[in-house]
Amino acid sequence: MKNIQKTALDLLDDIYSLAYWMTGNEEVSHDLVYSTYLSANTGIDERELLKTFRECYVSKFGQYADFCAGEKSCNSHLQHLDSLMQWAADIKFSVLLSEISGLKHRQISDIVGKPVETVRLWLFWGRKLLSFGGNPVAVGQLKAS
Repeated sequence: MKNIQKTALDLLDDIYSLAYWMTGNEEVSHDLVYSTYLSANTGIDERELLKTFRECYVSKFGQYADFCAGEKSCNSHLQHLDSLMQWAADIKFSVLLSEISGLKHRQISDIVGKPVETVRLWLFWGRKLLSFGGNPVAVGQLKAS
């Protein structure tokens, strides 16, 4: 059976679902999707588009560069907070890539730039953390939202 690659246009609904679950806000999700597609090259494949989405998300929500005037003036707790926020965002993003886009562990590993074993661990704990009322999130619940 041949593996069918999705085009950037085919992924629009998935990208919007990812954006909404990552941000929790329709307007911010729209802006994030818009900036992702503006940053993407024409004819981009699924993996590269998802990498572009992650880069847009990190540049918008995962950086505290404006709090630092230089290396010496940055508070280390802000750097740690930024690192923890990025870690949490990558775990959530990995679970959503698996559940919404149906990507395999190796594909997610390639997108987030982490080893496959790390992604497996993130998926295990991330699914537990993203459960609602003690019931794990089902694929249908994510896509229906």
